[in-house]
Amino acid sequence: MTLDALFATIEARKGADPEGSWTAKLLSKGPEKCAEKFGEEAIEAIIEAVKGDRDRLASEAADVLYHLLVMLASRDVSLHDVLAELARREGTSGIAEKAARDPSGR
Repeated sequence: MTLDALFATIEARKGADPEGSWTAKLLSKGPEKCAEKFGEEAIEAIIEAVKGDRDRLASEAADVLYHLLVMLASRDVSLHDVLAELARREGTSGIAEKAARDPSGR
């Protein structure tokens, strides 16, 4: 499954019966709950990265990607929007890009 296909599935779940879909259930709880769940999954991925368990990290990374897409959908930000931002940054040093966003250099 590609990220495009996954995002399309998530979008299709908007307004679906929360009793029949985990995605619909998350979305029905609002953007704040979607963000909270994304944060939980990110922490779990960090833990697995520190432990060095590749299989568990891959599993948690999949959860992170899914929950990131749900969070984006909950705020009507498309995967295309994110990819366009990445394309805009292409060829720019990460240091230069960060400095452009934060003049204090932090």
